[in-house]
Amino acid sequence: MRGSGLPGPRKLAFMTKFEQPPVLLTGMSGGGLSSASKVLEDKGYYVAHNLPPQIIVELLQLCAQEDSPVSKVAVVTDVRTRMFPGSLIETIDKLTELGMAPTVLFMDARDDVLIRRFDSVRRTHPLQESETLKHGIRREREVIAPVRARADIIIDTTNLSVHDLRRAIEASFGSMDAEKQHVTVESFGFKHGSPRDADLIVDVRFLPNPYWVPELRAYRGTDKPVSDYVLGQPSAGEFIDKFMEMFDSMVAGYRHEGKDFITVGVGCTGGHHRSVAVSEEITRRLNAAGKVKASVLHRDIARD
Repeated sequence: MRGSGLPGPRKLAFMTKFEQPPVLLTGMSGGGLSSASKVLEDKGYYVAHNLPPQIIVELLQLCAQEDSPVSKVAVVTDVRTRMFPGSLIETIDKLTELGMAPTVLFMDARDDVLIRRFDSVRRTHPLQESETLKHGIRREREVIAPVRARADIIIDTTNLSVHDLRRAIEASFGSMDAEKQHVTVESFGFKHGSPRDADLIVDVRFLPNPYWVPELRAYRGTDKPVSDYVLGQPSAGEFIDKFMEMFDSMVAGYRHEGKDFITVGVGCTGGHHRSVAVSEEITRRLNAAGKVKASVLHRDIARD
């Protein structure tokens, strides 16, 4: 997952009764919108589905009233709302003008994965018409590209299980601080593919691999024996010190470009040991510094 790649309008201070900014949940059909909406419901959000753009503004104004029973709200909207007047971009701009700037969460996946998901449930893509599923997905990407460019958080569900998706969303929405940027530090294994939605990827395969130490192989980077082994390497400490210095110089630039959500991918071979230990330490240091709110996600820690 990552913040938007293009600068958007600076969000106004959130002045309504909401505990957190409203969430606009959108993305590719088959990208995981239904699963994501269930996670938000479990986290106490009132979730509305497939509202026309102009109704989204009316709903959030209603929810923002003092006598409203809703304190956290999310709206799920996809390409099917294109038949109604207005656009989601216009809706985002209008909400921002009203002081209710939403957090835009965009769900995505590789085309071949989307095709497999549609085939498994025998569904027709909403833009497929009389052509192939592949053509429908390509049309949808073109239609929804402007919204993806404005997204605050993009979660690529290509390699995520339902449980991984829950952890990814909770990493971003677990304890949001409106005054700070949000950084997700995601460990992963290169053999499972690097995360396509990361803003920054670092490779820690230069560190000695605990996998080749028999007494450490069964442990993970969250376990003290492995963590001590990895972080005890002189090269690990030097690397993390330099990374923190580099990242600190980047944070102000990210904020200037309107990026309030940042994902840092930390990769090793399998995503079990080195990347996990380093991700935990980077997250600890970021939170200790206090400039951003950081959370950690271990994508491949349970994989073989």
